[in-house]
Amino acid sequence: MNWKRAAIAVLAAAPLIALFAYGFSRDPAEIPSPLPGHAAPEFTLAVFAPGEGPLMRPLGDTVRLGALVGKVVVVNFWASWCGPCRAEHAGLSETARQYVGKPVRFIGVLYNDGAAAASDWITQMGGQSYPAVMDLGSVTAIDYGVYGVPETYIVDASGRIAYKYVGPIPPSVLRQWIDSLLPNATATGMMPLAVVR
Repeated sequence: MNWKRAAIAVLAAAPLIALFAYGFSRDPAEIPSPLPGHAAPEFTLAVFAPGEGPLMRPLGDTVRLGALVGKVVVVNFWASWCGPCRAEHAGLSETARQYVGKPVRFIGVLYNDGAAAASDWITQMGGQSYPAVMDLGSVTAIDYGVYGVPETYIVDASGRIAYKYVGPIPPSVLRQWIDSLLPNATATGMMPLAVVR
């Protein structure tokens, strides 16, 4: 065997092996986002599903993000055709109920879907505690850089995006992030982290 040729082959293969090693160490679901830490894109969207109880907004009312400065806002992009949206729906709705009376608002933004299909879906899922709004032409989804649904953005009281989550957000993560942004949590020095899943 020619040791010189073997050494050259090993040296030539080393960069390729290093590239594969780097690729296998990355999370393929991780989608980098420039938004956390920056001002949340403004939107004014019409309510097509009012929600329930104290979180209800009148049908046809508009939700303007700028009017919610001073509150933590959970913006969840979803669709009736989205399988993973089913997995997170009950947890989102229940978490929204847990924050009634606190400076926290939940908004469901419909993504590439129709109001009739989405309203039927909400009924099939047993209702929704917070309002859902129409994003005609997906303009808001484009502003937020939505790759697919579900995607959830947590906006802090100053109107900046503190967190982004791709996929069904676990209620425990959602509560932890909201609590870190509430006035009594931020007073203890807890800093929000931009985490993308």
